[in-house]
Amino acid sequence: MILRFLDRFEEVMITFLMAAATLIIFVAVVHRYASGLAIPGLQDFLLKINLAWAQELCIYMFVWMAKIGAAYGVRTGIHVGVDVLINALSPKNRNKLIIFGLLAGALFTGTVGTFATMFVHELYFTEQTSADMELPMWLVYLGMPIGSFLMCFRFLQACYRFIKTGSLPRPDHTKVEGIEAIEILHESPENQTDNASHTGGKP
Repeated sequence: MILRFLDRFEEVMITFLMAAATLIIFVAVVHRYASGLAIPGLQDFLLKINLAWAQELCIYMFVWMAKIGAAYGVRTGIHVGVDVLINALSPKNRNKLIIFGLLAGALFTGTVGTFATMFVHELYFTEQTSADMELPMWLVYLGMPIGSFLMCFRFLQACYRFIKTGSLPRPDHTKVEGIEAIEILHESPENQTDNASHTGGKP
């Protein structure tokens, strides 16, 4: 239940932040362009709308998306890694090195998350706000400990599954969430002819 919630949390947050940031940037660009058009009435109306906060908000949204997306990357195995040396080792040494790497990742992200939590805790008792939106800075930086601890958990989860099953998360580029893929075998004309002979002439 908790794992399912975390999976959905990562996916929903990444999707929402990416879509919202894209929409806000689009609206801000259109607003900036349209405000320069000398159209009576429309220009005055657009100039009264203040979208100076859009850039700042999008920066914060992309930071949150990057932190949560990093945890999602560990879970799905989409992070880039060079494993030529690891694959050249014996299975025993390879497994040890993989476990060491996963635990090192968990230690690093856990350390970052701990220091980020301390930093956010200190900011909470201050009155620091962002420049344009005047958001509390502790809320802005809250994505750092959340994303780091999520990433730490995903490293530990991957390590546990590797010890149990011997497999690592691998991205499936043919899978689309919510869509069942149908595998189509492309056969040569010769193979189709042979198959037709075995099935009574039906291809």
